[in-house]
Amino acid sequence: MQVLNGGFQEAVKIGFPTSNEIETAAQTEPYPIKEWTLPSSDLVEVEKVAQNEDYIIIDVRDNERYKGNKEPIDLVAGHIPGAINVPFTTNLDEHELFLAPEQLKKNYQKIFKGKSAENIIVHCGSGVTACHTLLAIAYAGLQIPKLYVGSWSEWSRNNKEIATED
Repeated sequence: MQVLNGGFQEAVKIGFPTSNEIETAAQTEPYPIKEWTLPSSDLVEVEKVAQNEDYIIIDVRDNERYKGNKEPIDLVAGHIPGAINVPFTTNLDEHELFLAPEQLKKNYQKIFKGKSAENIIVHCGSGVTACHTLLAIAYAGLQIPKLYVGSWSEWSRNNKEIATED
């Protein structure tokens, strides 16, 4: 699998061949993956470890959503008690490209404080942008932590404790 750092605009910028013609893809077999195979977490585990100092729960949503100042998608604003906020945008430079792997590694080693990847859980609103952070962590050469797939959407809709900040 490959990811294009910077998306389509970056591909055009670096001279990657593009066309406005409709392409016909060659017939291939379906990709064999059936389910998420990287480490994951669920509502029960997150609730159990959220305020345990041996674990880190990372919320990658923007700071305004984390604080509870706004929530454009879910019914309730705020964050999981004990979670820290590391917006996924901090993985990017001023051109919206991933930071250099060495810089990402340095940043995440500070955040992880020596904790094992199995004791780190990453989430966002619905599990999508958390994957961006997992990709950044892998790009940095670090072990990939767990993904809380249900993320804030699941947490906030299940009458779990909610924290906010002023």
